[in-house]
Amino acid sequence: MLDQILADIRKTFDVDFVPLQLDDGQLQVLNINNMQSHLDGLLARHAIHDPLKDLPLWAKVWPGSFVLGRFLRKLEPEGKTMLELGGGCGVLSLVASRYGFRHIVTSDIVNDALQFARANVLRNNLQDLIDVCYLDVSRPGKDERFPEGFDRIVASELLYLDDLHRPLLKFVDRHLAPGGKAVFCTDMARAKPHFAKLAARTFQVQEGHIGVKSQDGDGNEQRRIYVLHILERKQ
Repeated sequence: MLDQILADIRKTFDVDFVPLQLDDGQLQVLNINNMQSHLDGLLARHAIHDPLKDLPLWAKVWPGSFVLGRFLRKLEPEGKTMLELGGGCGVLSLVASRYGFRHIVTSDIVNDALQFARANVLRNNLQDLIDVCYLDVSRPGKDERFPEGFDRIVASELLYLDDLHRPLLKFVDRHLAPGGKAVFCTDMARAKPHFAKLAARTFQVQEGHIGVKSQDGDGNEQRRIYVLHILERKQ
């Protein structure tokens, strides 16, 4: 199955698995080798109408996925279920798989992203723990595939789309299991303060900040601040 998925992906992208080092081990993640030529092709075809939607941002390994992934260890993950929204290539779910969740679903609305996520799940032998599915939070009503909801609903770098805030919160309200928590992680540079105000109409909201040191492309140390919004049902 993995071979067939890779064959389909390689019709568009030049890819290889690369190691992703974690504190407690290593993951294998699919990497686009020809990203620049792919972007040049999109430009030549005038295929970029909305950069946020048309560029393969889903293929990038975002640092926020690690920030949120590590934070999930504090939320008693053992035996619980988790849904990742806007998961892209599924890195956050791969990281979370090491913390004792009973079942994880990673989702997106972009077919290429879903194929990359499926490849990553299979390559890391996590197919018995992680499911990959198409999921559009803007659709009304409760998703019949998930009648019991999820103990944890999480997303990294998903709040940059302002129009998504209201349907996103409605989705969480419909699919958060009793006693559950939803957690959203955003780079402070892309923070959306009004999201917390909107969420507070329905949920109890806690906000936290996590600082992370990293190096830029030139090897210079930089510090990034990430905002965490933790949503729970009001008592």
